[in-house]
Amino acid sequence: MISSGSSTHRLFYGPGPHHVGELRRTRSRSRGIVVVVHGGFWRPHRTLTMTAPAAVELAHRGWDTWNIEYRRMGQGSWHDTLADCAAAVDHSAVLADRYALDSDRVFILGHSAGGQLAAWCAGRTAAADRTSQTSPTVPVSGLVTVAGVLHLAAAARAGTGDGAVEQFLGGPPEAVPEHYTAADPITRAPISTPTRCLHSRADERVPFAFTEHYVAAATAAGDDARLLEIPGSHADVINTESSAFEVAAAALSELSE
Repeated sequence: MISSGSSTHRLFYGPGPHHVGELRRTRSRSRGIVVVVHGGFWRPHRTLTMTAPAAVELAHRGWDTWNIEYRRMGQGSWHDTLADCAAAVDHSAVLADRYALDSDRVFILGHSAGGQLAAWCAGRTAAADRTSQTSPTVPVSGLVTVAGVLHLAAAARAGTGDGAVEQFLGGPPEAVPEHYTAADPITRAPISTPTRCLHSRADERVPFAFTEHYVAAATAAGDDARLLEIPGSHADVINTESSAFEVAAAALSELSE
């Protein structure tokens, strides 16, 4: 059900110019916070404006949305990108205190390369438990990826995004295997976070097989992970007028129940 609208705040979660996000507060009873992570193959010409329409629409549907920016190639290392996204998710606790939001119900939605970042963030609590490290401030209650780059090694070998993965991680898997081990969602299962992965077989930018392989690996590791096949092109899933977007919205609703 669509509410009467939302209010927007552009806020910083860190000291740098890219440590910024847009908080949209729903005017209806909140269903929780959705952290929205844009794609663009980690390149600087793509920004949070890509996912702003989706964040707006989700706020209309009863979610508080936190649409985040982060350092991309040329603005920092891959470590910096991951650290920024982690900090942005953890900043949900600060936003919850400031705006009386529900930090116990934080979900994350990532598109394309943002799907990789979202899956990485959703797996931080499980990774910390396995390595006896400090758990993140904000655990993720549910993950939705749309057209995600969820198998970085395979994407690098396929040249996906005109070589974007090798550029992002500093080389092919054979040259910097530790980078892929740290960043590749498929190596981090289980993440112990309920996961819904949307992808179209007609996707012209990111092969459907990457999501297929990720869900198979996650399920084999014991995760509650499901592949939801959708129609359309790579960008249709963030087009709020598409049927693919409706599947994404429904997936968030299902995870929140």
